[in-house]
Amino acid sequence: VEKSTVPVNTGRLIERTLRLFAPATSSYEVASNPEFLREGSAIHDFLHPDRIVIGADSDRARALLLELYGGDFECPKVVTDVKTAELIKHASNAFLASKISFINMVSNLCEELGIDVTTVARGMGLDHRIGGHFLNAGLGFGGSCLPKDLTAFVKIAEEHGVDFSLLRAVEQINEERAGRLLRKVERALWVVRGKTIGVLGVAFKPETSDIRNAPSLRIITQLRNSGAVLRVYDPQGAQNLQRLHPPDPTLAYASSPYEAAAGAHALVIVTEWDEFRSLDLGRIRAIMRTPIIVDGRNLFARDEMLRKGFEYHSLGRGGIDRGAAHLQLVEPQAASPAAGRG
Repeated sequence: VEKSTVPVNTGRLIERTLRLFAPATSSYEVASNPEFLREGSAIHDFLHPDRIVIGADSDRARALLLELYGGDFECPKVVTDVKTAELIKHASNAFLASKISFINMVSNLCEELGIDVTTVARGMGLDHRIGGHFLNAGLGFGGSCLPKDLTAFVKIAEEHGVDFSLLRAVEQINEERAGRLLRKVERALWVVRGKTIGVLGVAFKPETSDIRNAPSLRIITQLRNSGAVLRVYDPQGAQNLQRLHPPDPTLAYASSPYEAAAGAHALVIVTEWDEFRSLDLGRIRAIMRTPIIVDGRNLFARDEMLRKGFEYHSLGRGGIDRGAAHLQLVEPQAASPAAGRG
């Protein structure tokens, strides 16, 4: 049973290999049951799936997999053939990546127009056809899944003569996000060389130590190449980064976000850990050399940061005077018991 994201027709190649090398008396079938698990919440996602996809080419294999899941999973079960199940998984990941790049593309326009992209995303997400998930503008996607799955999906299409230029653009937008943040750091500091910069976050997303394809890798490398002195903090991912970037006079690993911020000319937020959302901003302001925050995840409201004395830069909210205050959501009123009586 395939669980991983694989190119379509992988099941047929597995079956062919088994047919060539398995003992003649063996009995086997190949099926696809792709997983839809997120790093940091895999157990919850397994126990409470949105759907279960079963791909099998015989009644026996379908029945075995349906029996395996039994009555413990009250969710839709999509039962199809192996190739279709493989494609469902690949197409799902590509669509999620597209949503992220789409809102990041919109955030670039929001910066030019002085509009808050978080308000735009909220207004879009209330449409049930769109939904609010994966509409958080920021540094884009990383990790071990979406980047490689997107590249593989495009390659599969090209091999079959299908134009997937849309997904090429999704990749390009994602690759540009770290550079956009770095340009904000450079404009804020004027001169990066010799400046001390605190970096909050290394992992590609919160609740994981995974730094594969993380935006932090490019950001940290380029800041070091520009001559900055870095102090990096991540509650889980710092040890993995140390294997690539051992400590030296220009790179230190802090034990807390406050140690990373102490004496810094700027603080760069790279990963949206809840720990960073709840920072004591007054304390951060007091210990920084210059109170500049470049927020790659839009964790804070711009008006609040300005009131607290920070020079605050975020993504998709440039040039506005007030951030989340532009959004007013009026919820529907529940009807009173006497409504309609006359």
